[in-house]
Amino acid sequence: MRQKKLKYVSPELLESQGVLMNIEPLELKSVPTFLEVGSGKGLFITSLAKDNPECVYIAMEINMNICYRILEKKLALNLDNLIIILGDAENLLSYLKPQSIDGLYLNFSDPWPKKKHHKRRLTAPTFMEKYVQILKDQAFIQFRTDQIDLFDSSIEYMHQYIKMEKIDYHLEPSKYMTEYEIRKREIGPIYQLIGKVEHHAKENI
Repeated sequence: MRQKKLKYVSPELLESQGVLMNIEPLELKSVPTFLEVGSGKGLFITSLAKDNPECVYIAMEINMNICYRILEKKLALNLDNLIIILGDAENLLSYLKPQSIDGLYLNFSDPWPKKKHHKRRLTAPTFMEKYVQILKDQAFIQFRTDQIDLFDSSIEYMHQYIKMEKIDYHLEPSKYMTEYEIRKREIGPIYQLIGKVEHHAKENI
């Protein structure tokens, strides 16, 4: 779905409110830190940040107008523990140090249905290689979608990089859902997989 352009939103406005616009390393605190790639309008990540003030959350979104919606929620809830990045997941390694993230959320990513575009999927091997580098040992990846083809393909991609902990083909509603998930639940099932990074296991092979 094409997102509506907001005439009053500009890079200068976002930057003035603390949104990270430049590709530069983040200096993170020594507390549990979680990342959502493709945060949409931010309901999921801001809800987590509100309920867990002792943790740091990072919302990465590539669309400037959608990114502003995350900012609105951050300001309304006074979330000092939420970092917003207007940027592309291609550049993750430029933002985050190796093994600095405790958990990664991928919620309702673009399915890129054409086979020639599958490499653009956020669960594709090129992205998985980046995720594994920034995630700590025993960190989790949680992937959620309503696209069955993307889900099954992602299981194939991801099992090469993480240990599968749980695969759910009919995920129950929860306290933490995106705006998109809330709408799509009225139409059909939601799929979720959770996996764990095991750096030590790979080192011992």
